[in-house]
Amino acid sequence: MVELLYARISSKRLGVLIGTEGRTKKKLEEQSGVKIFVDSSSGEVTIDEASCEDPTMGLKAKDVVQAIGRGFSDEKAMELLEEDAFLRIFDIKDFTHSRSRVMELKGRVIGSHGKTRRLIEELTGTSLSIYGHTVSIIGSTVQLNVSCRAVEMLLTGSEHASVYQYMERMRPRLSVEKMGF
Repeated sequence: MVELLYARISSKRLGVLIGTEGRTKKKLEEQSGVKIFVDSSSGEVTIDEASCEDPTMGLKAKDVVQAIGRGFSDEKAMELLEEDAFLRIFDIKDFTHSRSRVMELKGRVIGSHGKTRRLIEELTGTSLSIYGHTVSIIGSTVQLNVSCRAVEMLLTGSEHASVYQYMERMRPRLSVEKMGF
């Protein structure tokens, strides 16, 4: 049985997925063991995991495609092929129905001069991409839990200071994970 996975990304991001002379796409195929087909007119990406030895690699390759589609660099997105690296995408529209409020909520996550985004990344060890109407996060299980909670707090109206305090309280938990316990 042939297993196919599908993802759709913006035509603006297809060049990042394919890479110069197809290098990024080829690297993703080699490292994951999947075959990738890109329809540049629709932005649809088909992932054929039939030749893949590790059944999880098909899903991880799809995450890489989605991460690139949500604004991550190809290098950062490729980290998702590692064992304990995961992607979480928040659609800001799920937190509001107003287009102007989407912009406001993006601003809350980014913060003044990028301060809030930078602090979330530094304190949790995750990587964030705010692109279109989404906030995407790459990190390990524990890192992702803390980072996602911080982003949810911001998107639901918590004060920035409360979010920073939450992340500071979680630092020991993140440090224990970093040591491998």
